[in-house]
Amino acid sequence: MTTTDATPTLASNSTPTTATQPATQPAGMHQRPYWLFLAPTVFLLAWGGNHFTPLLHFYEQVGHYHPWQANLLLGTYVLGLVPGLLIASAISDQHGRKPLLIGAMILALIASALVAAGLHTFWLLCLGRALAGASVGVAMSVGTSWMKELSSPPFDPRAGVSAGARRPALTMTLGFGIGAAVTGALVQWGPMPAILPYAVHALLSVVALVLLAWVPESLPAGQRTTQPWWKDLAVPAAGHRTFMRLVLPAAPWVFGAAGVAYAIMPAVVQDQLGDSTTIYASALTILTLGTGALIQNAVPAINRKTGGRALTVGLVAMTAGMVLAVIAAILKDPIFVLLVGVVLGAAYGICVVAALLIVQSIATPQDLAGLTGVYYSITYAGFLLPSILAALLPVSSYATSLVGVAVLCAGSLIAVQRGFVVLRATR
Repeated sequence: MTTTDATPTLASNSTPTTATQPATQPAGMHQRPYWLFLAPTVFLLAWGGNHFTPLLHFYEQVGHYHPWQANLLLGTYVLGLVPGLLIASAISDQHGRKPLLIGAMILALIASALVAAGLHTFWLLCLGRALAGASVGVAMSVGTSWMKELSSPPFDPRAGVSAGARRPALTMTLGFGIGAAVTGALVQWGPMPAILPYAVHALLSVVALVLLAWVPESLPAGQRTTQPWWKDLAVPAAGHRTFMRLVLPAAPWVFGAAGVAYAIMPAVVQDQLGDSTTIYASALTILTLGTGALIQNAVPAINRKTGGRALTVGLVAMTAGMVLAVIAAILKDPIFVLLVGVVLGAAYGICVVAALLIVQSIATPQDLAGLTGVYYSITYAGFLLPSILAALLPVSSYATSLVGVAVLCAGSLIAVQRGFVVLRATR
C-alpha cells in the first residue's frame, strides 16, 4: 500500500485532503443514495458484534459463568476482529469491497447460530464471539471505506465533506446500540432468551443481504492493488507522523469508554438492581451509544470552533467520564451511573469521528481500507479493558482500578494535545 508523505492540513472542518475517485459510473447512478442500501449490512454487522454486551449478567446467572468468563466472552471477539480488520482490508484493496461484505454477512449468520447453541458450552460461545468479531472487523474497515466512497462523487456529489466519516460512524453506532436494546428486551421479556435474540438478528441479516446485491462496487479495477493480499498487509500510512501523534494515543479510548460504560458500570450496581440488571444494562448501552450517535453530527462544528481539535475535546470528556466512573464505583448509585453513560457516550462519539476524519485525511484510495482497519484495530484494544478490570477484582476493586484508568486517559489527552502543537509548529 502507498501513502503520501506530506502532513495533511488539519483544517477547521478536518476535510480529507485525498478523496477516493471511482471510475465514471453509468448516467443517473449518482442520483441514487447507494450508501443507504449498504447501511443495513453495516448496521447489522455492528448489531451482531454488540448485542451480547447487555447479557453478561444473564450468562453469569443462567450459564453459571464467573464474571471474568463473561467479560472474556465480551472481549473474545477482538480475537476475530483484528484479523478481520487487517486481512479483509488488504483483500478488498485487491478484489473490491462487495465480496468482503457478503462474506462478512455469512460469518455473522454462522456466529449467531453458534452463540444461540452454546449457552452451556463455553468454547462454542468463544468461537461464535470470535466469528462475530471477524464480521465486525470487515464492517469497520471495508464497510466504512465502501460507505465513505459511496458518500463521495460521482455516487453522491451532494454529500458534505464530513459525510464519509459521519455516515459510517453513525451507522455502526446505531447498530451497536439498537442491537443491544433489542437483545436486552428479548432476553428480559421474551421466550427462549438464549436463542430468540440471535434468531432475530439472523433473519434481519438475510434481508440486508438482499439489499446489498443492489450496491455498486466503488473501487474500480484500475485503482486496486495487484500484488498478493498477504504482501499488502503492510500499511505505511500507519507510520505517518499525524497518525502516530494524534490517532494512536487516542484510539484505544474510543471503545475503552464504551466498555467501561456498559460492561463495568452495570456490574458496579447489579446488587441494587437484582433481576432488572439485564434490562438496565441494555438501557445504559442505549443511553451511552445513543449519546454518541447524537453528538457525532456536531464534530465538524466542534472542529471549526476549536481549530480542528475535536479529538482533544473528546479526550477531555473521556477523562472527565473516567473520573465520574470512579465516583460511581464508590457510590454504587444506578442513577449516577446513567450520568457516566452520557459523558462517556459523548466522548466516544466525538473521538470516533474526529480520529476517523484524520485517518481519511492522510489515506490514499489504495490504502484507505488498510489504514481504517489499523485505526479500528487500535480502538478495539480498548474493548479488552473490562476483561482486565474484571480479572483484577481479587486484588483491586473497580473503584481502585478505574483511578488508574483515569490517569492513563489523562496522559493520552496530554499526548494528543502536544501532538497538535508539534504538528502545527513543524508544518
